[in-house]
Amino acid sequence: MRDRAPAVRRRVRWVRWVLVGIVAVVAVAVAVVAAATYSVIWTARQDDRGRTDLIVVLGASQYWGDPSPVFANRLEHAAELYAAGVAGRIVTVGGKQEGDVTTEAQAGRSYLVGHGVPAAAVEAIATGRDTWESVQALAARMADRGWRSATIVSDPAHVARAAAMASALGIEARTSPTQSGAGSATTADYVLRETAGLLGFWLVQRWSVDPVVGGS
Repeated sequence: MRDRAPAVRRRVRWVRWVLVGIVAVVAVAVAVVAAATYSVIWTARQDDRGRTDLIVVLGASQYWGDPSPVFANRLEHAAELYAAGVAGRIVTVGGKQEGDVTTEAQAGRSYLVGHGVPAAAVEAIATGRDTWESVQALAARMADRGWRSATIVSDPAHVARAAAMASALGIEARTSPTQSGAGSATTADYVLRETAGLLGFWLVQRWSVDPVVGGS
């Protein structure tokens, strides 16, 4: 029995360290998820109206050129920011889905011009099937034009992920989500989806992204 005692003690120590490791991994995972959730909720409440080079409206569904209620709400908020002097131009982004006759960006631009924003102040970037592709296209345009800062307009729960992507690409990103109306409710399922999306960006994509805007 005495000969077996050291082996038993080693086994106990090994099990103890395994348990400590498991607890540490779980604690880190919980902390990362909590940080992402906090970022989504906190950013959703920030209405930053500091001056920037442009206001960018992230695309949403449009039907035969008519923005959906959610998209129209974003566009109207961007027009309000433009009127308040937040930026001297608005950029709409977003491509088109299969079967669409126009792009989200073009539909958004037409809507803004039709609602009184000067045509010369609205630019469409008709590229992007999702947020990441749209933000990449925006960053490329900004780098080409020498623009550095942007105010991101979207639904409250969506702006944290969009801002994280923009910042990774070198954009000085501010956020001004819609305050009321279609798409502005910070529901549990929306927060959950965006938390998962933000985590995916942090853990998978972020490490391979190089700044595009503001580089030498």
